[in-house]
Amino acid sequence: MDFLAIDIGDPEGLNLPDFATTALLRGTPFPRTTDLSAKRNTALVLSRLMGWRRIVFLDDDIEVGSPQDVTWAARLLDSYDAVGMQIDGYPDNSVVCHAHRETGGYQDSFVGGGALAVETTRSPSFFPNVYNEDWFYLLTDTSLRRLAVAGKVKQRPFDPFDQQIRARDQELGDVLAEGVYWLLDKDPQQGWKPATEPAHWAYFLGARDRFIADILDRVRRLPLVGRKRRAMESSLLAARGRLNRIDPDFCVAYLKAWLEDRHRWDCHLNRIPQLGPHPQDVMKWLTKDGATTLRWWKSLSLAY
Repeated sequence: MDFLAIDIGDPEGLNLPDFATTALLRGTPFPRTTDLSAKRNTALVLSRLMGWRRIVFLDDDIEVGSPQDVTWAARLLDSYDAVGMQIDGYPDNSVVCHAHRETGGYQDSFVGGGALAVETTRSPSFFPNVYNEDWFYLLTDTSLRRLAVAGKVKQRPFDPFDQQIRARDQELGDVLAEGVYWLLDKDPQQGWKPATEPAHWAYFLGARDRFIADILDRVRRLPLVGRKRRAMESSLLAARGRLNRIDPDFCVAYLKAWLEDRHRWDCHLNRIPQLGPHPQDVMKWLTKDGATTLRWWKSLSLAY
């Protein structure tokens, strides 16, 4: 099998734009320290450098049952900007949504970046460094990108309540994404523009608080015992505590920064040369001036 593997190392050394959304979170309770968005954005830049029109994102806890499922998803990119693969096995949700399901609430799963095929030359978008970064990738300036679902994959199970920090760190991204997509569900023709007004977030934050409070009440009434009850309750309290530090003006400011970043990303992509299948040149371009060039490996059969 041919492959090209890249160790991105320190995300600060990557040749990516200085995003306003990232800067907005510095010095607040909300910065996200994972490198997931940096990896995904680097993959998008890599596709431009290599001349790839289609790529597939697969998280390391995703199992693909059949290569044909990936082929089906990729073929649909002739007509769609992104194609999500249906995730079976353990549900792909936030901690709060897992608690909602486990206490009797109906909880669906939306398309996610864990198993997502994308067309890289149309409607350029990026992954902001926030939880639910994939939901933001699927947005346009006004609505949702052309999206389909095809194929199936399986996510390995995990314990969403093993660390309360997980729920706390997810809360801002969960609020922002759910608040925007709620508008799209409510009135697709209107789009998500009301989310640029504080009044929308004043209402939505109140609804979110009531939602978490209701789940907490159900957790406390369910016949759960021992560690699981305590873990679920601690996670929900952590999410609610973080929710109480989010205000409507901050949500509006984040969306304004995200719109600025969409333009910043578009300008960045327009400066990217198409270098073709030459890893040495590509790795230099992927790193900022003065940063250590990325380490990479390729299969012996891969010829350039």
